[in-house]
Parts: sequence; structure tokens; C-alpha cells
Amino acid sequence: MRTTVTLDADVERELREEMHRRRESFKQSLNRLLRTGLAASAPPARERFVVRARPMGLRPGIDPTRMNQLADELEAEAAVARMRAAEAAERKRQGRRG
Repeated sequence: MRTTVTLDADVERELREEMHRRRESFKQSLNRLLRTGLAASAPPARERFVVRARPMGLRPGIDPTRMNQLADELEAEAAVARMRAAEAAERKRQGRRG
């Protein structure tokens, strides 16, 4: 690919020094240095994450994909029980006043 690149003065100086040291053309030096720089900036290869499945030990009839629904139902039942207890306590308190 042919393109125009504007180099800072210090980068050009270092690139030209590299060309002379290695006896390479401008194009060869620039490509090699770009490849080196790009490879160094690439994220390191990560070890593949593996999920090791284990049996959950759920009782028959419990669908593990609906655990959130079960938690919601239990929370709703607990809220109703608290409301009923509060209402009973209020009736009891009102009965004492009357």
C-alpha cells in the first residue's frame, strides 16, 4: 500500500540511523519497526477459560433456569407475611385503645 506519513523530526532521525545500522531501505526499516511496535502493543494471549460443570444437587421438579422466579416468589410471600403481621399488630393496638 502506498501512503504518505508525516514523521516527527526525532522519529525520522532514529529511523534513518536504524536504516544505516542495518543497511536496509527506508521501506524495509519502517515496515520492520512498525511490525515490532504493533506486535508489542498487542494484548497478550490469554489462557482459555474453561467452565467445569458440576451437578447442582437440585431436587426433582426444580428448574435451575427459573431460580430468579423462585426467589421472587419467596420474597413476595415474605412481604405478604410481614404486611399481615403489621396489620394484625395494628388491629391489636386499636383494640386496646377502643
